[in-house]
Amino acid sequence: MEIFEQNRAQVLQALSRGEFDYIETASEYVETEFFQFISAESILRKLAQTYPTPRQKEEVPLWIYVASNLSMRLHGVDSFHAFPMVVRAGGMINAFVKKLGEKTTHPDTGEVTLVCEGFNDKNFYDRQTPCDQDFLRKLARDTDAQALTHWFNHDVAQTFRGRKVYDAEGIFIGDASYLFVPDNAKYEGSVKLRFDEHNHPVSLKDYEELTAPQKARCQWRRCYKIVTLLQIHRRLEQCVFAGVRLVSGRDHECPILYEMVDEFVAAVGPGVMKRLILDRGFLDGEAIAHCKRDHGIDILIPVRRNMEIYTDAMALFALPEVEWRVCEEPTVKRKLPPRPRPKAVLRREEKRQKTLQEIAQAKPPLPPESVVVRREAAVIGGFSSWSSCTVPLSVVANREHYGDGHVDTWLLLDTREIKDPQETRCEYHLRTATEERYRQLKCFSNLAHFSSRILSLITNHVVFVLLAYSLIQIYLARTKREDLNPKTPLHIRRQLLPSDNHLIVCWKNYYALFDPYEYTELILSFGEAARRKLAEKSRRMSRQFQEGLVNPRSP
Repeated sequence: MEIFEQNRAQVLQALSRGEFDYIETASEYVETEFFQFISAESILRKLAQTYPTPRQKEEVPLWIYVASNLSMRLHGVDSFHAFPMVVRAGGMINAFVKKLGEKTTHPDTGEVTLVCEGFNDKNFYDRQTPCDQDFLRKLARDTDAQALTHWFNHDVAQTFRGRKVYDAEGIFIGDASYLFVPDNAKYEGSVKLRFDEHNHPVSLKDYEELTAPQKARCQWRRCYKIVTLLQIHRRLEQCVFAGVRLVSGRDHECPILYEMVDEFVAAVGPGVMKRLILDRGFLDGEAIAHCKRDHGIDILIPVRRNMEIYTDAMALFALPEVEWRVCEEPTVKRKLPPRPRPKAVLRREEKRQKTLQEIAQAKPPLPPESVVVRREAAVIGGFSSWSSCTVPLSVVANREHYGDGHVDTWLLLDTREIKDPQETRCEYHLRTATEERYRQLKCFSNLAHFSSRILSLITNHVVFVLLAYSLIQIYLARTKREDLNPKTPLHIRRQLLPSDNHLIVCWKNYYALFDPYEYTELILSFGEAARRKLAEKSRRMSRQFQEGLVNPRSP
């Protein structure tokens, strides 16, 4: 795989001598820069080297397959039949100049298309994409689903560790959610379950206890379950997936997640994952003790009300000597530096805020039973009443006082010794703050939109959506654009991908970017000998552009 380095000085020197290898326009500049970034960081090469290919003979380099798959996910495309459109409209071709293809004119239609050399001599017609979409589809179909998730959970995790992607605090979020598919039994590995109106599964026993209106709102839906490990920064400026497992919707997520934790630690070593925040669906005393004792991972997880430790803790928190601290509502919003705004905009905003206040005052007040007037937190350490958990636990009580006088209390278990319960409360809020990321993936990245019913292709789609999301998060963080990380993929594409047109000038393994006027001024400033050489080479490449397709496929 060729890697091109941005070096303006080298390219300018070559141009002044009348030398260049290739000139291309790039309107999808940021996607081009993204692929150049993962190439320069050797991420793409490492991903291709470790990919679990089912092929014994490599006719097309695996890095082409990985890059093409990522490009499709960046464009929100799930069907491999759309690959020719993506490769023509996207910036992947510009990132690997002349390695994948060049623009040319189709002799029959007159449309601008690509001419690609390809990587073997098996085609009778000129290639207009670096590889055929059928090659991508068949390779994805033949890749074993379990081998692919192991690659993501082990090899990709090692690649990220080697590039210092994981934050020093080592905060991870474990989560499980359902991916719904059409009611077609041919979706391999899927099951039908009964769900309530909030998309929570309802067992037969719980269903029988519902009222008639509640039963009417339940429905049977076919689904898979996805279990993930997400590594986050405390201010949420970067969120990277460190593990994924796609299973039947009936499988319980608890043992699967702790297997993924063991797999992650085996891949990257101890000390990377230091904090694991979970919801109550992952309550398992033996597994929690194993994570703390064998891996040094501190678990933060809420308590169910039917547990003995809940009853014991509530009795102790009722004692008068327990110190309760008043808490503020936790927040993890990043504070961006203020930008100067015109006076007209400030006046318009002031008027808008006044209108919003008037609307709020006109609304009827909320009922007292739904208004929180005070939040408090307290902590008691050294709990050992959970018999299956053999490590000491701290219990944080969160008490919320409502306007009608009633009090709601919920508890958090922590394997870490706690001094300030408010910090633990805020830390747990990180889990709920990341729920928006999962919603974005489902709604805007087509995470659950599968164009095939074969399990290997479904797994391929899920893995590469999460991989593309993680890589774009890393790219934005490294290029100081963390403000775009919380945005939807569609918003990011609108902000970044359709950027200004640039001319990419390549010479050997260097490239430089120029706007059209700057490039014209530079050419006119060169000496006569250099201009003649540039003019002759430009005429020769222009003929190649017009005559690139010698034997094109019929339109």
